Amino acid sequence: MVSAATEIRLAAKGRTYSAVDEVPYRRVGLVLGCSRTLQDGRRNLYFITRMKAAVRLFEAGKVDYLIVSGDNHIKGYDEPTDMKLALADAGVPTNRIYCDYAGFRTLDSVVRAREVFGQSEVTVISQRFHNERAIYIAGRRGVDAIGYNAEDVRSIHSVRTMLREQAARVKTVLDVSLLRTKPKFLGPRVEVGQIGSDQLSSRQKQSKSHRNRC
Repeated sequence: MVSAATEIRLAAKGRTYSAVDEVPYRRVGLVLGCSRTLQDGRRNLYFITRMKAAVRLFEAGKVDYLIVSGDNHIKGYDEPTDMKLALADAGVPTNRIYCDYAGFRTLDSVVRAREVFGQSEVTVISQRFHNERAIYIAGRRGVDAIGYNAEDVRSIHSVRTMLREQAARVKTVLDVSLLRTKPKFLGPRVEVGQIGSDQLSSRQKQSKSHRNRC
């Protein structure tokens, strides 16, 4: 576990930023998904701070488009749509937001950013610990990634999250370095900036009956 955590931390060294002015420009930001609310119905602070970070990055002109990548595998649970709505409410134009409905895991989100959305370089937007893991995956799957760190969350839930993160780092190293794990779904190529986000959403929803679930 220690070696996995160290390997991921070293891979991301110097590639995450907490100040928006220091973030290099990348055409596309990849917002990693999480639930909008907790199981008890309360607001999820990770979701809130992640969306705020994405808005700051967009408003600062550090990205032109945002891919919101998350889980949408069961009825009534739709991370990408929740993220898109939150970003739109904050003023991000909907035609600059692309939904990835098959970002079931961080690995899926990162690999799909390249294989489906055609991005060889991205700015990942999440908490620092999550960005580091995404950057590690990206570096081994042909994506030049940097990370913009959303504000950390301090609560009992954050303690649980950090404990789960340690196990996630071990699994990530195994998936990437040993098992060569692939995303659950890929699908047809989406050209970011070539079609409107509303058109994309329609295309993706139509294809949910197919294997890619985009």
